[in-house]
Order: sequence, then structure tokens, then C-alpha cells
Amino acid sequence: MTLDFTKLSLYEKSVLSGLYLAKFDFEGVGFLGFSTFKEAFNTIGLALSTKPASIKNYRDEFDPYFPNARQGWSQRGMQDDRRKLYETFKEIPLEPFADFLREAIYDHHDLDLLREKAAKESGDETENSFAKRLITGQAAEKYFEVMHPTIPSLADYSLENVTGLGCGFDFRLRKSGLDDFLAVEVKGLNDLRGTVSLTEKEYRVAGLLSQRFYLFVVRNFRENPSHAIYQNPLAGKLHFTKNERVMVQIAWLTTV
Repeated sequence: MTLDFTKLSLYEKSVLSGLYLAKFDFEGVGFLGFSTFKEAFNTIGLALSTKPASIKNYRDEFDPYFPNARQGWSQRGMQDDRRKLYETFKEIPLEPFADFLREAIYDHHDLDLLREKAAKESGDETENSFAKRLITGQAAEKYFEVMHPTIPSLADYSLENVTGLGCGFDFRLRKSGLDDFLAVEVKGLNDLRGTVSLTEKEYRVAGLLSQRFYLFVVRNFRENPSHAIYQNPLAGKLHFTKNERVMVQIAWLTTV
């Protein structure tokens, strides 16, 4: 059976995430790189611009149809649109279902899946897992997009996602009548505290833009995501230390 994730709506992707978590339970959570259900709800929900509670509700709705320890919504019938997805996906094994879900959730699925596979080939599987990439990228960025109108210093600025342009920050913010823009770099953390790293380019751009550069940190995906924002982070209370690593670079040569 050929499945086309490009035809799915955000709602259907959210429902399928819940179905996957009900069907494969803790094994499915770990297979995607999450440590807990709550972390999976938070991360997948934010990555899909859906409330994390909705992902949990979809899981609970499918729980009675699979052999797990949760009772779920055993007294409630399944809606027709969800039953259609259930009938299509209920027999699909763990790995192909997980692969399909990755494609469906990643915004740039082709590039992110390629990076993930390349990382596995090089042995860097933990830092580049599906869960890790969502938390440090897509889910954190979606969180910022939702919270942006509530931040007094930024709310009057229009938002442009420039992540793929490689300019040293994730969002460019502009305001009518002003020539200068603001730059926001978004980082994500599993826990309340952790290490945030800036690349050499991000660090240099932060220095060049100074007061116009903001570091936005989304933390505690494992429990209840919250955020902290730092204007001109290189000159504030944060203390950055330079971390230099000597890397062995492998090249493959041929004569043409």
C-alpha cells in the first residue's frame, strides 16, 4: 500500500500521531527519540501548530483499540474520519509507521530526513534524532510564532521565517516606517535548564546587531514548555565560552 503524507491535513497528521502513540505505546515513544509521553505530546503538538492536549486526546481515543495498559475513551465511539485513518493504519508495523510520521511532521521532510539518515551513518544518532531535531528546531520555532504577538517589545513587528537562508538567525522582524529590522534566534531545550550553543555565524551576527538581536529560548519540552528572551545576549547576563573542537574531516576522491 502506497501512502501519501502530502495529502494529509494538519488535523489528520495530529490524529495519526495519537494513533501511533496508542498503537505502539512506550516502544513507539522511544523509537521516535522521546523519553516520555508528555514530551512527545508537547513536541509533536507544537511542531504541528496543535495543542499538545489534542495529541493526548487522540491517543486516548485510540487506546481501547490496542493492547496497552490504558483504558482510554472506552465508552466513546470513534468519529468517522478518525475511523477511516484507523482502518488504513492499524496494521502498519512500527518502523514504516514511524517513517511515515516523520515525513508528515517535518516541515522540510526531504532535507531533515536526509540529515537524520546521514547522522545515523556517521554514528551521531542521539543528537540528530527526530525528537532532538524537532525540539531544537521546528517545535521551538512554532512556539515562538505563537508567542510572538504576546511579547510587548516584538508584537508590533511583522514576522518572517528566514531559517533556510543561513543568515545567522531564524526570524527577521520588521515594523512599518523603520528601516532597521530585528533578528530572533530560537533555541529549544528538553529541560528547564541546559546548554544553549550559538554557531560561529550566529555569535558574530549577534555581536554585529547588538540591541537588534534577540535570543529566544524555549525550555522544558519534557514537562511544560515556557520561554525566556534575551536582548543583545552577548552583552547581558549570559556568559558564553568558546568551545573549539578538532574534527576529522573525511573526503572521498576520484579522478575524472
